[in-house]
Amino acid sequence: MQLEELISAAKGDTQADLLLKNANIVDVFSGNIVRESVAVAGDRIAAVGDGPASREIDLDGKILAPGFMDAHVHVESSMVTVPEYARAVVPNGTTAVCIDPHEIANVLGVEGVRYMIDSSKTAPLDVHVMVPSCVPATHLETAGARIDAEAVASLLGFPEVLGLAEMMNFPGVLFRDPDVMSKIRAASGRVIDGHAPGLSGRALNAYVAAGIRSDHECTTPGEALEKIRLGMTVMVREGTAAKNLETLLPVVNASNVHCFAFCTDDRHPADLLGEGHINFLIRKAVRLGLDPVLAVRMATLNPARYFGLRDRGAVAPGYKADLVAFDGFDSLRVEWVMRNGRIVARNGSLVDDLPPRAGVSRAESIRVKPIAADGLALPSNGRKRLRVIQLIPDQIVTKRTEAEASLRGGFAVSDPEKDLLKLAVVERHRATGNIGLGFVTGFGLKKGALASSVAHDSHNIIVVGTNDEDMLAAVRAVADMGGGLAALAGGKTVAALPLPVAGLMSDQPLEKVREQIEALKKAVQAFGSPLHDPFMQLSFLALPVIPEIKLTDKGLVDVERFDFVPLWM
Repeated sequence: MQLEELISAAKGDTQADLLLKNANIVDVFSGNIVRESVAVAGDRIAAVGDGPASREIDLDGKILAPGFMDAHVHVESSMVTVPEYARAVVPNGTTAVCIDPHEIANVLGVEGVRYMIDSSKTAPLDVHVMVPSCVPATHLETAGARIDAEAVASLLGFPEVLGLAEMMNFPGVLFRDPDVMSKIRAASGRVIDGHAPGLSGRALNAYVAAGIRSDHECTTPGEALEKIRLGMTVMVREGTAAKNLETLLPVVNASNVHCFAFCTDDRHPADLLGEGHINFLIRKAVRLGLDPVLAVRMATLNPARYFGLRDRGAVAPGYKADLVAFDGFDSLRVEWVMRNGRIVARNGSLVDDLPPRAGVSRAESIRVKPIAADGLALPSNGRKRLRVIQLIPDQIVTKRTEAEASLRGGFAVSDPEKDLLKLAVVERHRATGNIGLGFVTGFGLKKGALASSVAHDSHNIIVVGTNDEDMLAAVRAVADMGGGLAALAGGKTVAALPLPVAGLMSDQPLEKVREQIEALKKAVQAFGSPLHDPFMQLSFLALPVIPEIKLTDKGLVDVERFDFVPLWM
């Protein structure tokens, strides 16, 4: 639409394309809900108020809000492609997401980022991209690619790209690592997201001074308050793996709400289909006592302004006509979703079907060096005590502990009776043959093994099991699928989920992926594990930037020391 045409429609000199009558508009500016009409011309809101239009829709008192935005999400963690992800979130009122494709970038590098950009073009969703800042995430693991400062600068030239994604390497910032400094300089003048769990005091001041303006890792009210006082936007996260909304919400009020936004970070198929997306976060926040208008603002205007998207996030003249109509805040059932002035979803479904298998790429990404039958054997050499990773149910952090090794023929082995299980990370990008070995407690398996090519952030193959034979068979099963999740017992696959797109995403519909995940969960429960989401917990055991102790293909990592430690005490 031409500017002159928009002004004419706004004045009422010419007809708008659509008049939405009798709407209860969520006014994110004044903090009120206002009964009024909205005129839409082309892809823009022309005016708030009655006026001539070629078509009318009577909302009959339904609530009308700006389209919701997820301020930080890794689409790969949904295990489906971007178009399929859009099919799940758009009917729930999400019209925009800001993605950090560092999962696929750690596998395929710049090619992976460009794939996410290209595949988003068939989706009825605004997909804004942040360039992954930490590929590889650390020097403590083997990734499939490297994105250096030159690559960052190149990707920042894409129109879909807004800035630099979460700077997880906060030690690199604090100690002025040259590579980190180069990436920050490349993104100068653009938004730079943060990732600094627990960082405080002068160290946090230094991190913010570098130009980093957000954090989604706050887990306590005090941490959130310190960060907003230093000018950061705190993204309140409620995902599948990490849930911080209930803890952080008490610090949000009308005076400081502009410092907060909602994000999901990682959200799995069962939650997307069963609970929803950002609409679920709004509904939960309201149920916990937050003013509904403030909750909507955290999902609309705040993230839009943080990312410099000045023409979206509100129901106001000249803003994008990205709108959501729903029945009320208790249920937040979305009746329809409008994007760019056109209704794209009604009553839980997209209006138009997606192109079949849209945007699917089957780039070869599993390269595993053959493992000998004794490849997971761990000789004790007279030693007895082990450093052990202790799971914390439904959390991605772990605890350091130690245990007496169970020995057989001079080798340390899994001991299901003691809930002491062998853990391995097998390098899968370059066929180096690297295998990191360790032990974990908290899985509760009595038989079998689980393996996955989803292992944050480098996404090597991670496997846990009650015996070496099933562990090796599980690794082979994942490799043979071209990536995925597998549960085996007695050498036989009980359940599996192929993830042929970079070993991270399925080419199947979200509902099919959910079915396969549920089958995997049931299989693992039958193996004896009490965990709600065992594969989620497994995937984070290789992430050496989240405390306290993790395992990579290069060995056991003490995260607080940011260095390797011996497995044997």
